[in-house]
Amino acid sequence: MPPRATDARRAAVLGSPIAHSLSPVLHRAAYDALGLGGWSYDRFEIDEAALPGFLDGLGPEWAGLSLTMPLKRAVIPLMDEISDTAASVDAVNTVVLTEDGRRLGDNTDIPGMVAALREHGIEEVDSAAILGAGATASSALAALSRICTGEVVAYVRSEARAAEMRQWGERLEVDVRTADWADAEQALRAPLVIATTPAGATDALAAAVPERPATLFDVLYDPWPTELAARWSMFGGAVVGGLDLLVHQAVLQVERMTGRSPAPLEAMRHAGEKALAGR
Repeated sequence: MPPRATDARRAAVLGSPIAHSLSPVLHRAAYDALGLGGWSYDRFEIDEAALPGFLDGLGPEWAGLSLTMPLKRAVIPLMDEISDTAASVDAVNTVVLTEDGRRLGDNTDIPGMVAALREHGIEEVDSAAILGAGATASSALAALSRICTGEVVAYVRSEARAAEMRQWGERLEVDVRTADWADAEQALRAPLVIATTPAGATDALAAAVPERPATLFDVLYDPWPTELAARWSMFGGAVVGGLDLLVHQAVLQVERMTGRSPAPLEAMRHAGEKALAGR
């Protein structure tokens, strides 16, 4: 049964560093739109060492947690159950705390990526390219396992990273080929390019954007637009941004934690855009 608007419930985002997180803005906007006046959402600076004690100290008023780095894997042994989606990439970004005291781990990054792409009209692609090979790249591969019918080429900086991406491909049943970062300009001609790299890492690629680019999904949202995204838009290509991902994964978190569906996507997006504009 969905909670009543007057129920006092708590949720929060945990991670380190955490001061930059937009999650409080998005979740609070959702609570306002849903009329959940008794709900609160905070942020806590928590690292791996502090995580078990924090979880053990939560009372019955807690409904859920959002997790960012470096906690997405560290939390797994502390869960009573994790979803198949979370297990597929060994990463939990959402914890639902049930009334009977169970901790349920889930991953909304992967379906959030799929939902963000679908919102921009990307239902299926016959091939794709990934820039980078970190934790977000494995989530991108998992998302592509749902929408990509052919080969995914991952552009990476080391053979160790290349081996990791090939292993993820086998695990997720995605046809993955790896290529050297020095050849990353070739990625820009793919039907879908997913950039999972830190700020500044793709700036040098902006000059190589083709005249008729297809779709770029850049997971960054601050600073925005990235040089690559700005150039992509200038040439008429479709761009899916990090805020799109952040909002769609937060929508799923709100639905899981509150029991209310659908979550107010547009209210959450507007709140995120306003917060970023003020930075």
